[in-house]
Amino acid sequence: MTTLQGRDATALLVIDMQNGVASGLHQRDQVVATIDGLVTRARAQGTPVVWVRHQSDELPEGSETWQIIPDLVPAADEAVVDKRYGDSFEDTTLEDTLAARRVGRLVVTGAQTDACVRSTIHGGFARGYDVTLVSDAHSTEDLTQWGAPAPELVVSHTNLYWQFQGGPGRTAAVETAEEVDLTAH
Repeated sequence: MTTLQGRDATALLVIDMQNGVASGLHQRDQVVATIDGLVTRARAQGTPVVWVRHQSDELPEGSETWQIIPDLVPAADEAVVDKRYGDSFEDTTLEDTLAARRVGRLVVTGAQTDACVRSTIHGGFARGYDVTLVSDAHSTEDLTQWGAPAPELVVSHTNLYWQFQGGPGRTAAVETAEEVDLTAH
């Protein structure tokens, strides 16, 4: 149902699963295993997998913290999009990458729920994409000492509110990794 004409493909988006981000994630190993399972399914079904990698003062390009975690390795033919802002579309090649693959639907995973994942699901939806958030394939770190809710509540709240997102001509959904369809719609 995307508003993007001629874009009937689905892509699996893996956001910021980097050494400097993933090390402190709530339920890290479970989330990584879930993402790995989705990547394996996407590859088997011919669904594009697009990796997003954040660059910042804390994650300088080329550093160990900037590298994608060794548990998840992009294939040679999979796009890796570098970004400097929370929204993976902002000042990046993501839109061109998705357009070249005729993608109009995003299946979103990664980190951090309350930052780059949230910014990207909203950014994609505002740009006309159908956006499915995989409820058990995103996470965040514990920021309670700065007044944030506990990470499990951040994940739960994001899953709750995203299922009620709406807009003309496009859809938002929340599905488990087991439920999500990675084929074109």
